[in-house]
Amino acid sequence: MEQSDLINQIIKLTDQYFDDNYNKEDFVPNISKIPVSGRVLDKKDLEYLIKSSLELWLTSGEFTDEFEKKLSKKTGLRHCLFVNSGSSANLVAISALKKLYDLNDGDEIITSAVNFPTTLNPILQNNLIPVLVDAEVSSYNINPDLIEKQINKKTKGIVLAHTLGNPFDINKIKEICNKYELFLMEDMCDAFGSKFEDTHVGTFGDVATLSFYPAHHITTGEGGAVLTNNPKLKKIMESFRDWGRDCYCPPGEENTCKKRFDWQLGELPHGYDHKYIYSNVGYNLKATDMQAAIGISQLDKIDQFIKTRKENFNYYYKNFKNLDEFIMPTWNKLSEPSWFGFPISLSKKAKFTRRDLLTYYDDRNIGTRLIFAGNIAKQPAYENLNIKISGKLENADYIMNNSFWLGVYPGLGKTQLDFVINETLAFLKERQK
Repeated sequence: MEQSDLINQIIKLTDQYFDDNYNKEDFVPNISKIPVSGRVLDKKDLEYLIKSSLELWLTSGEFTDEFEKKLSKKTGLRHCLFVNSGSSANLVAISALKKLYDLNDGDEIITSAVNFPTTLNPILQNNLIPVLVDAEVSSYNINPDLIEKQINKKTKGIVLAHTLGNPFDINKIKEICNKYELFLMEDMCDAFGSKFEDTHVGTFGDVATLSFYPAHHITTGEGGAVLTNNPKLKKIMESFRDWGRDCYCPPGEENTCKKRFDWQLGELPHGYDHKYIYSNVGYNLKATDMQAAIGISQLDKIDQFIKTRKENFNYYYKNFKNLDEFIMPTWNKLSEPSWFGFPISLSKKAKFTRRDLLTYYDDRNIGTRLIFAGNIAKQPAYENLNIKISGKLENADYIMNNSFWLGVYPGLGKTQLDFVINETLAFLKERQK
């Protein structure tokens, strides 16, 4: 049998396997789970995975190259590096920014007090000092009006996530960065496809990061990406991703520079193999071709995924907007969020606690999540670490105590949303008695 015929047969059986094992089950109220997030996969994704597996390349290769090129085109950023997680993407980005701008240990980076550990941790891991600034309750992003008073001669950059896909006020943040010559890193792990002034987020700063964990807009299982328009930054990020090596040959290739045995760097002897020269204290954060293959297939569906997320968000908003017990999410009029979730804060009119409501949801298999770490300064991991806190962080505390989000991912249909809405209204009616 010809190889192509055999592959076609394998793919046909793969499709049959998917149809037999991954058919959607009917939704049963109070029994079926309504996840807050999750992967949305079809037989095309499985086909790509099988095709890449049959190559037996296993590490990054031609599927990775294709995925990176398609990501660059989709986001409008010239350089893209696929890595093994969104957390690794942030680590690579901040490590490279420190090197590019020659930052010193103890320099300060402004970020939001309402944060996720993997946005904050690379700042600390690079011996930089995070400066936590309070957030806005309804947007859940940093309050840009509080930033300038935290800037001093040690301030070097601003690192921010677009919380739950809601773009922060980019115009104000960019104005501050330009005024004080600060770099900007956009963590858009929750915001793939979000726009500001009709331009994709991630394109406004020095570098952007993405996550492809199953909870995110598209998935590669584990996986993430760093993106930039700066060729110097791209080269440094590539080094940090690939063990810290000076060589930029892709896996399986060598002597791209045409002087493999003609280099002399550091105190190494002249002619030391360039593939084994290390210019940074880096990591091995590469992802596999199998992950990239799934990503290629997922990218073909991203526009529909985003459309469904927006529709689900709007459906919740329409049904919840007049409830006195809830503070509705807000977003900049210049932005077009690609929503990761539907955030809600309890108002002071609520006659119940967040725990009361989330327990009620949990008993009915309705998934919820808090706004990540809440006031991250209150997390036990950050006790006694070198972190600066701006003011009392009153809004961050309010979010920590009163906020949560519901899922809007494309795996949820109107039947599930109606169940969540009806159960929410039933809970509120009972509490009004």
